[in-house]
Amino acid sequence: MARKVTSLQVAERAGVSQSAVSRVFTRGASASPATVAKVKKAAAELGYRPNAMARAMITGKSRMIGLVVAYLENQFYPEAVERLSNALQERGYHVLMFMASPTAGDDVQSVMEEILDHQVEGIVLASVSMSSSLSTRCAEHGIPVVLFNREQDDPRMSAVTTNNYGGGFAIGTHFAELGHSRIGYIAGFEGASTQRDREQGFRDGLASAGLDLSAREVGNFIYADARAAALEMCAGTDRPEAIFVCNDHMAFAVMDALRFKLGLRVPEDISVAGFDDVPIAAWPAYDLTSYRQPINRMVAQTVEALMQRIEDPTRPAHRAKLEGALIQRGSTAPAKG
Repeated sequence: MARKVTSLQVAERAGVSQSAVSRVFTRGASASPATVAKVKKAAAELGYRPNAMARAMITGKSRMIGLVVAYLENQFYPEAVERLSNALQERGYHVLMFMASPTAGDDVQSVMEEILDHQVEGIVLASVSMSSSLSTRCAEHGIPVVLFNREQDDPRMSAVTTNNYGGGFAIGTHFAELGHSRIGYIAGFEGASTQRDREQGFRDGLASAGLDLSAREVGNFIYADARAAALEMCAGTDRPEAIFVCNDHMAFAVMDALRFKLGLRVPEDISVAGFDDVPIAAWPAYDLTSYRQPINRMVAQTVEALMQRIEDPTRPAHRAKLEGALIQRGSTAPAKG
């Protein structure tokens, strides 16, 4: 078996000190262009790769961020994870991704224990809640936590979300302006702040026009549950004229159930709107009216909030609600008559 090439061997080949080799392979450290060229040439010739774990033991900094995510089947999150990972890598950090359930139960507890064992410098929770005891442990260890697309009543955690209430309000107003009076809502997971705020905004938007919900079911942010909710809501003759579905992933399930199981037309028989505006929403097969989350700005603020807390742990938590935009497409139409 070939012996591992060391930084000392690279230094000898390049004719520089071992500390110079370390500086060349440490992001943000200073080294002259000539030194960088010599060291990288020697490293390439010897097949040297720096040992990130060994460096972390020496410096006390792992340069690793834990990213916890649920609902990867929801098209919004793979895109968010990719952009978060790229943005963090551009700042010189490595991303460790962990899957968890959306609740703050035992599953999240065990995942967080594993993350803390990896000596991460920060944590991003995407669509996941965290218990107060774990939040305390992170605070005690100086590990900042940023919630992405979620909120919790914990002043120690930064949070970056869309204005979910405002988005729901905009959809309620949109349905009222189209002249709909029998209106349904399919909720996401009841414990999620996004679900709570979108529904409240939607109800208030309807109320501002003198309307109220005529039907409500729960889809739990799961395709099969949303499909079943749509069939339950729309199988009778008193079905709604318009339905707001708490996210696009469920809205696609609702549209599929309406068209292929119940033989109904969207929007001629029922208008449907979603939330997120994932790329599939614009596909002709769905042409879904949706409230667009500003994903680029959400990612940028999440990363910036994390970096600021890593550099200065005494800095107050950052809370941001970003405005999105209602994108009107062909899945919603004026009420008949």
